[in-house]
Amino acid sequence: MKRTWLLFAQAVTVLLAAYFVVATLKPEWIHKRSTSLGGVVSIVEAPSGTPAVPAPGSLSAAAKKASPAVVSINTSKAAQRHPRSNDPWFRFFFGDQADQPQVGLGSGVIVSPDGYILTNNHVVEGADEIEVTLNDSRHARGKVIGTDPDTDLAVLKIELDKLPVIVLGNSDELLVGDQVLAIGNPFGVGQTVTSGIVSALGRNQLGINQFENFIQTDAAINPGNSGGALIDVNGNLQGINTAIYSRSGGSMGIGFAIPVSMAKIVLEGIVKEGQVRRGWIGVEPSDLSPELAETFGVKADAGVIITGVLQNGPAAKAGIRPGDVITSVGEKKTDSVQALLTAVAGLKPGDTSRFALQRGTDKMELDVTPGLRPKSPIRQQLPNNE
Repeated sequence: MKRTWLLFAQAVTVLLAAYFVVATLKPEWIHKRSTSLGGVVSIVEAPSGTPAVPAPGSLSAAAKKASPAVVSINTSKAAQRHPRSNDPWFRFFFGDQADQPQVGLGSGVIVSPDGYILTNNHVVEGADEIEVTLNDSRHARGKVIGTDPDTDLAVLKIELDKLPVIVLGNSDELLVGDQVLAIGNPFGVGQTVTSGIVSALGRNQLGINQFENFIQTDAAINPGNSGGALIDVNGNLQGINTAIYSRSGGSMGIGFAIPVSMAKIVLEGIVKEGQVRRGWIGVEPSDLSPELAETFGVKADAGVIITGVLQNGPAAKAGIRPGDVITSVGEKKTDSVQALLTAVAGLKPGDTSRFALQRGTDKMELDVTPGLRPKSPIRQQLPNNE
C-alpha cells in the first residue's frame, strides 16, 4: 500500500512539473481552445482579449505615426478643344469632340497645422481645381501658395481644423542601407505603405529637375505616389517621393525622393516670399576635362571650368573670365557642374561671397555678388517618371 501511494505521489509530481514547464515555455498550448464550426469542423482559436503586439522588426508604428499626414490629391483642368472642332467637315469625319476635362492623381504631405502641404509641382501644374482627401476621409479644396519648378516642389494650403502633421526628419543624416517607407496613393487604389532601403544618396544629372540631390530607394513607388512621403523607421519625413525609373510604367525598384532638407528651404521661401530666392552669377560652366584644360591653357586638376560669361552679369563684374576654373564657393568645393550650380543657388542674392579659382597656373580669390536667379521656363523630365 505504501508503495502504491509512493508511485502515485511521484506521478503527480512529474505531471505538475511538466505542466509548469509547458505553462512557462508554451502557454499557448494550454490556453488555446478548441471549438467547432456548426459541429462539423474542429478549429483552434487564440484566446480572446489578447492585445496586438507588433512583431519584432515590424514598421507598423512608423506607418501609423506618419500615415494620417499623407493626403491624396486629385486635380482637373479643362480640356483643350481642337482648333477645328467647330468646322462642319471636321465633325463629319471625326465626330463631335467631347470636352472631357483632364484629371490627375498624386499625393501630398501635411507639414503644418496651418494646413500647408508639400507635394510635387508636376502634380498640380496647370490644374484648374485641386481636391485634397485626408486619410480620415475628409475633403478640402486645395489652394496653390507657390511652386518651384527647379526642384519640382509645390506648396498647397487647405482650410480644415485639427489637421495631422508629419514630423520632419534630418535627411542629411541618412545612410545607404537605412530602412525607409514610401506612403502615397498609387494608381488611386487608396493609401499604401511600401518598404525598402536607401539605395543611394546624392543622385544627380538625371535630367529630372534643375537642382538634383535625390535619395534613391527601392521602396515601391508607382504613379500616384508623386508628392507622397518617404519616412524613416521613426515615422519622420525624410523626402518627398518624386519620380521612378521604369520601362513598364510601374515600380522597378529605382525611385527618387527630394530630401526634406531641400524641401524645407523651398517651403520657407514660398510661404514667406512667394518664391525661392536663389543666387545666380551668369556663367556657362562645364566639367573640367583634359581637352578643355588644354584649350584654355589651364593647369588645374579639379574644379569647374567656365566656358562663357554673361556680359555685365555678376561674374563678369567680379572679374571672372572664360577659362577660369572655379574650385570652391565659400567653404563648398565645386568638383562638378551640379556642385557649382547648387553652391551658387544657395547664396543669398546681393550678399558678396568669396570664390576660389585658378587662371592658367595662378590661383586667386574673387569676391562675387550674386544676383537673383531667373525662373526656369520649362521643367525638364526624365522618361518614365511620374
